[in-house]
Amino acid sequence: MPPLKAVFLDNDGVLADTEALYFRATRETFARQGIVLDAGMYRELFLRQGRGAWFLLQERGCPAREIERLRRERNAAYEELLRREEVLIPGVGEALRRLAGRLELGVVTSSRRDHFELIHRRTGLMPFFRFALAIEDYERPKPDPEPYLKAIARSGRAAAECLAVEDSERGLAAAAAAGLRCIAVPRGLTAGGEFSAAWRVCTDLAEAADEILRLC
Repeated sequence: MPPLKAVFLDNDGVLADTEALYFRATRETFARQGIVLDAGMYRELFLRQGRGAWFLLQERGCPAREIERLRRERNAAYEELLRREEVLIPGVGEALRRLAGRLELGVVTSSRRDHFELIHRRTGLMPFFRFALAIEDYERPKPDPEPYLKAIARSGRAAAECLAVEDSERGLAAAAAAGLRCIAVPRGLTAGGEFSAAWRVCTDLAEAADEILRLC
C-alpha cells in the first residue's frame, strides 16, 4: 500500500458528541405523536440503515405538510440543544493537531450544513480541515459510497492513499463501498455495532491517530 496522504472524518460521534442530542430531539418529537422511538429503533433506522423514521408517521396517514412541520420542530429542538450543550469530544483537538501536520484532513458528514456550522461555532476544529462535505453535497447519503467518492475526488488522491474514520455502521458501509480503509471509533449509541469490516476498531480518536500515523 502507498503511504497515507488523506484522512476523512465523520462529524457526529467522531468530532462532536451530538448523536445523543439528535436522538433526544427526534424521540421527543415522535413521543408527542404517540410513537415510542427507543434507542434500538434509532440505531437500526438512523445509524445502520440511514433511513430515518418519518415513514412511521406516513404509515399512520400523517399528511406530508404535517410531517414537514414536525421535522422543522425537531430541527429547532436539536439546534437549541446544540447551542447550550458541550459537544466537543475530549481529546479530539489534540488528535487532530497531531494528524494535521502530516496529512490532508476532510470532514464527510450526513449533517445538514447549517447544523454542522452551528456545531463548530465553539469547537475551534475547522482550521484543521481542508474541506467539509455535508448532506447538501450528495444526492445519496451514507450508507451509499457517494459521500466518500466525492471526498476522494476532492482530495485528488487515490483511494489507497486515503482512510476514513467513522463511528456508525452506515458510515463504515459507505467508506468500504468507496474502497477506503476505515477505522471505527464507536461510542454511545453506536457502541456494540457490527464493525468487522473496519480496518481497525479504536476506543477514541487519540488511539485512531496512533494507527493512522503508522501509515504515513
